[in-house]
Amino acid sequence: MRFIICLSATLCLWMGPTEATAMAAKHASFRLNETTWTYVYNGKKTQESIDADGNYVENVIGGKNIDYGTAVMKNNEACFTSAIVKKESCWAVEPVRIGHSIIATSHNNGAKLKLTRVSYVKLSMPK
Repeated sequence: MRFIICLSATLCLWMGPTEATAMAAKHASFRLNETTWTYVYNGKKTQESIDADGNYVENVIGGKNIDYGTAVMKNNEACFTSAIVKKESCWAVEPVRIGHSIIATSHNNGAKLKLTRVSYVKLSMPK
């Protein structure tokens, strides 16, 4: 028992007492608000922006609006509720810096989508 306590104390001193907490907080603090993403969906280059209030707009790059609605993080998944089809779609995501990409996996059907985070671009909600 003493060995386990000593080993735990040594690891805390070696790693730093807040490193594990900081790693966990990094994922917990990931926010979609004020982010913009690009991806290819159904053969179309698409840009999606999420504003400060959690509203998203999805447009074909240089073209028309595809979808819009609300976006929230739930259990490390980005969940989008479309105002058009009235359906929620959730994707497993992780924090990513601007200019970097991740592969997101759909919770709904297992589909995979390569997302690239780009500098935030404020898009207007369709009227």
